[in-house]
Amino acid sequence: MSFFRDLSLSAVVTGFVVVLVGFTSTGALVFQAAQSLGATQAQVNSWMWALGLGMGLASIIPSLVYKKPVVAAWSTPGAALIATSASGVTMPEAVGAFVLCAVLIIIAGASKLFERMMNRIPVAIASAMLAGVLLRFGLEAFSSIKTAPAMVLAMFALHLLGRRFWPRYGVVGVLAVGLAFAQSADALKWSAVTVEWATPVWVTPEFSVHAIVGLALPLFLVTMASQNMPGVAVMRGAGYDTPISPVITTTGVINLIFAPFGAFALNLAAITAAIAMGREAHEDKDKRYTAAVMAGVFYCLIGLFGAIVGGLFAAFPRELIVALAGLALMGTIGNGLAAAVTEEKNREAAIITFLVTASGVSMFGIGSAFWGLVAGVVAMVVLNRRTT
Repeated sequence: MSFFRDLSLSAVVTGFVVVLVGFTSTGALVFQAAQSLGATQAQVNSWMWALGLGMGLASIIPSLVYKKPVVAAWSTPGAALIATSASGVTMPEAVGAFVLCAVLIIIAGASKLFERMMNRIPVAIASAMLAGVLLRFGLEAFSSIKTAPAMVLAMFALHLLGRRFWPRYGVVGVLAVGLAFAQSADALKWSAVTVEWATPVWVTPEFSVHAIVGLALPLFLVTMASQNMPGVAVMRGAGYDTPISPVITTTGVINLIFAPFGAFALNLAAITAAIAMGREAHEDKDKRYTAAVMAGVFYCLIGLFGAIVGGLFAAFPRELIVALAGLALMGTIGNGLAAAVTEEKNREAAIITFLVTASGVSMFGIGSAFWGLVAGVVAMVVLNRRTT
């Protein structure tokens, strides 16, 4: 099988980094969302089972089919929406909303309306949005020097040496050095690791007007605007012409299968996907899909082993995670900025996109990535009309 010929150690480690960053950054929000609906511990474990397997399959299948990196994620703004807006909604009603959201995602993909809209966004705007989304991670990598100077500086030194002498395995060295320093400082919390299997718990969906209007429709809108749109933009900004409609449709179908077990909304990843699309994953751009496949494998392990893997990630100090993510994304940030400002015609609109996205502004429950795209497209139309 060509996958095993294309697979490298750097792709395996990058896949692990993708899951490490994705899980640790917003995992607590998912637990909060489940608990806001009155979930039992068994149901919370079921949510992690469903989300882990769902994200894993939604990453593995399209990445293998198209030989391009596709990384799925749970909807972070969707989890926040559930945690803050699900008052008065029962668990069966919430599951009904999850099912309806998945159906709407399938329709958005199968109808090709979403892909046609995304194909009209210029590469410069998409690249600027990508750089804006990732800027925070680059900044946090260096700001973490304040709290863990020896570890982060050592990781940075290995990053430079790796890029100079062994670019395919630079991320491996950075992770190894970070773990060594964390272990020597007794900063690895192994007590957080517990042996516990996650088992699925079926919840029969119920449909009510207030859950559809108050949860299902907002969940669909924020998932498409704040997650899938930036996810597609990241793909385009990284130079991949992955067919969008079948990927979105596949994600929706997988979401529909796992919704009764707690998969509230699955979508394309943006930030973690950018890690899998960088040079650290593989020097050969056409073989970086293997990193996305390995991320899917690790997500499936989260689903199957639940608390074991979750505890493992919780054992890592925050400085190690943010430094690892920031250093892994430096090349992608640079490439995004370069592509954004290449064409003078769209340069100012791209800069506006970058600044709005990097600002972190959020309105109506929709994050800055969407508003960055909107601001950039509006600026491009206005400025181009002014000069013609």
